[in-house]
Amino acid sequence: FVTLRLACFLSSWGGGMTPMDALMHMYATVSLGGLSSHDASFGYFDSALLEGIAMVFMLIGSGSFALYFVAMRKNSLRICWRDIEWRATMLALLGGGLIVSLVLWVQGEHSPLDAVRHGFFNTISVGSTTGFASQDFLLWPAFAPLFLLMLSGVATSAGSAGCGIKMVRVLILLKQARREMTRLAHPRAVQPVTLGATIVEHRGIFAVLAFMLVYGGTIVVLGMVMVLSGLDPVTALSAVIASVNCMGPGLGSVGPAAHYGVLTEFQVWVCSIAMVLGRLEMLSLIALLTASFWRH
Repeated sequence: FVTLRLACFLSSWGGGMTPMDALMHMYATVSLGGLSSHDASFGYFDSALLEGIAMVFMLIGSGSFALYFVAMRKNSLRICWRDIEWRATMLALLGGGLIVSLVLWVQGEHSPLDAVRHGFFNTISVGSTTGFASQDFLLWPAFAPLFLLMLSGVATSAGSAGCGIKMVRVLILLKQARREMTRLAHPRAVQPVTLGATIVEHRGIFAVLAFMLVYGGTIVVLGMVMVLSGLDPVTALSAVIASVNCMGPGLGSVGPAAHYGVLTEFQVWVCSIAMVLGRLEMLSLIALLTASFWRH
């Protein structure tokens, strides 16, 4: 982690940032923190080179640091490529960037090169729960900002610096759904859920299902509380999703060109609770609040 941060600092400094900007963005990039030293975020620099450097380190930060440690110890990057979760994470971020870039180009928002530049940067940034912005993506076609918000919940690996559901849970859910569809046609088929060469036990599958239920329920409940407090539905739900995913900018009044200062004190507290739940993986924190935990 320290090695990657040092590399990010030197690259950003060499790419044109001042030493202080490079230092602050180093902390916010590798750790997928996203807090910039400028109100315009990365749009302040207006540099394709600096955006490219940030994209590289945001992609790296989206993967498992334990996996990188093993790859460094064995001196082989093939270990990363062989990991199904790492491949799926990179595919989600890069594939999502391609989709958004095509939308911007087809809709006439940007020239092909600018569409690729801003499409990939903002997709990787939001999808990795970093939250940097090179443009106000709320001004893009409606599909793009909504797609970015949804991507922020799934496009980071377990053991990474990111938040959200984590890609490993998404893979388990997809494989479980595939197994259930196979069972409809072949009730006697034996088809275990696997990740690579590892068989996922039923206990692990049930834990993922429980997490997804709590994750969805948290967003719905806190989102309704925000609506009840007077926010419009788009701002309310997007603020909660962005907070649970620890991503930063949402939609509506809390978009990339705005900030959470427009919220009331009560609404800020709700978002703060959502961030704590999202950062601590929800189930572990909620378990602390149950009576059965304290009885033991």
